[in-house]
Amino acid sequence: MFKRIEEDRRRAVEIFVEGQSVTAREGDTVAAALLASGLDVRRSTAVSGAPRLPYCMMGVCFDCLVTIDGMGNRQGCLVPVREGMRIEIQKGKREIGR
Repeated sequence: MFKRIEEDRRRAVEIFVEGQSVTAREGDTVAAALLASGLDVRRSTAVSGAPRLPYCMMGVCFDCLVTIDGMGNRQGCLVPVREGMRIEIQKGKREIGR
């Protein structure tokens, strides 16, 4: 569904999504990198467990919540990727103390 522009000359950055290596581009947000990865990466809501994908891409809707390097409830659309970043798809609500 999402494709990178062929002429994209930005430096490649390796991130890990659910333990799997994914190539992102310098300047991507976490949400953009996840959408471009081709992986089925969907968070689930705390109340109904409904699957969600990034929607607004500007920090308003909170549908892009992920755990980044052990810190939950991060808005993936607002966080730029960096080399070696570890991302886990958020499943339900964040546990207290994490």
